[in-house]
Order: sequence, then structure tokens, then C-alpha cells
Amino acid sequence: MISIIIPVFNSENTIETLVNNITKVLENYFQFEVLLINDSSEDDSEKKCKQLVEKYLNVSLFSLSKNVGEHNAIMAGLNKCSGDYAVIMSDDLQHSTSALLELVKYGIKEKDNFDVVYTYYNKKQYGFFKNIGSKFNDIVANFLLTKPKHLYLSSFKFINRFLITEIIKHQSPFVYIDGLILGTTNKIGRIKVEHNQRIHGKSGYTLIKMLQLWSNMSTSFSIFPLRLSLLMGSTLSFIGFILAIIFFVERLTDNTFPSGLASIFVAVTIFSGAILISVGLIGEYVGRVLISLNKKPQFVIRNSFTNKKDDTIQSQKKFKH
Repeated sequence: MISIIIPVFNSENTIETLVNNITKVLENYFQFEVLLINDSSEDDSEKKCKQLVEKYLNVSLFSLSKNVGEHNAIMAGLNKCSGDYAVIMSDDLQHSTSALLELVKYGIKEKDNFDVVYTYYNKKQYGFFKNIGSKFNDIVANFLLTKPKHLYLSSFKFINRFLITEIIKHQSPFVYIDGLILGTTNKIGRIKVEHNQRIHGKSGYTLIKMLQLWSNMSTSFSIFPLRLSLLMGSTLSFIGFILAIIFFVERLTDNTFPSGLASIFVAVTIFSGAILISVGLIGEYVGRVLISLNKKPQFVIRNSFTNKKDDTIQSQKKFKH
């Protein structure tokens, strides 16, 4: 069975079309389920999702108690899915359902070779800001996650049950799905698909959310920033030591050498800045350890809705992970 996991946020205008299209495309090929993870939407997305649960026996809705972001919402879906494989896709219709069929067929065909299959595009149909963020994300991932350079970390991907099982073992509240994938396997495939233009609304990725994503990538899956701060501190200390020798020699050989405050001020500013950066990085790591030790949940499911065969909506409440 294939589990289609869709994080839902403010998609009242697209989610019905998406689920209808998924059903039309997959129903003649595979047994599948659709898991809609409502990430505390501010519009009528939950209402639309409930209607879809009533309409289709294989659609389930899980409404989170607060907005936790795309990756934590995906983690909720992975914890709840029962398929042998899972496909993660967006709710905005930019990932086409024809591409979904291609991805699933390719993933199953190559199941012995790949644990995950990422999609990539001839031309990304994102806005300017999202394209810049995506490019920067790719550069950062190359450094911090030892990502293969040819690989694009698309949010549209196919993963097998082995990888699902390993991902949901992650207990930290700071979730970055691609970091968990790259840290678990090197059996990674990719397939080229079409990327649709956004029809309704705008991307939910704001600058703040992108910064949070980069922070998760940097401090939850790598100690590179700490090593960088150590290198920076060592370099500045070495420069300071050399400058001290130069100033001392100049002072001994040239009585007119100025002892002004300008050079002292510059040196103090540079070294103080370096110290504060290093302390801030250490504080970020320590803070994340503290939050993890306090067992902050990755997500909390307020309500879940599944359409049983007797055509009644079954509701369960309060699932915390």
C-alpha cells in the first residue's frame, strides 16, 4: 500500500482538487491511503478535509493543536501511515498528480536500489524569494549534511518502509526530514518531473520559517558551526598575537609610534564580536539539548478523523509525540 502524506496549511482552495486528482490517478493502479495533516490552518481547510474524509474511505485527517511547521507535520503523518511506501507532497497543486504516478511507479520499480527517490524539475515554478531560499538551502546542505551535489532536496519524494521506521525513531522536537534521510541512507534516487505554477495563494514559507529551517539544519544535524566558531576564534587569536608582536616591536624601535585608542577599540570590537558569536552558538546547542530533555513534543494531534466502512466519521483526540 502507498501512503500519501500531505501537510495542509491554508489550502481551502486546493486540497479538494488535489485529493480528487490523486484518487483518479492512483485508484486503478495501487491500493493507497491519503493522510491530511492540518497544521492549524487559519482558513476553512479543516472543514474541506472533513468533507473529503466523508467522501473517501481511504482518506484520514489529523488536526494538530498548533502550527508546528511542515517538517513536524510530515513527522506526524509518518507516525500515522501504514503503507509499505510513502509519498510526501505539497497541498498547493504545484506537485502534479501525473508526476505522482511516475514517482510511485519508479520508486517501486527501483525498490531494491533506493530507499528514497527525490524529484527534481526542469524549471522550478517558485517565486523569486522561494527560489533564492531554495538555492541557499542547497548550498548549506552541501556543507552541513554532506548532501550529494547533484541532489535537489525536493519536498516531493518517495520513501520506503525501512526509512519511515528509522525516521520516526527521531525524538527531538527539532525535525528536518531531509537531514534524517541523509543521515540514514545513501541509497538515494531521483526522477525528473514537471513542476506546476501556483494557482492559489502564496507560499507559506516566510523569511522567519526559512531561518528556522536553516537553524534546524545547522544545529540539529551538524556540529560544523561549532567547529567554524573554533576556527574563527583560533584565527582571530593568532592575528591578535601577531599584531601584539608587531606593535611591541614598533614601540621599541620607534618612539613616535602612536599608542592611540583607535587600534585598541578596533581590536576589542573584533574579538568581542567573535566571543559573542561563539557563545551564542554554544547557547543555541545547549538550549536545544535542554528543550529536548524537557521532552517538548514534535506535534500534538488534537483530533483525528477516519471514515470507517459504516460511513460514520470516527474521531479520536489528543495524540502527543
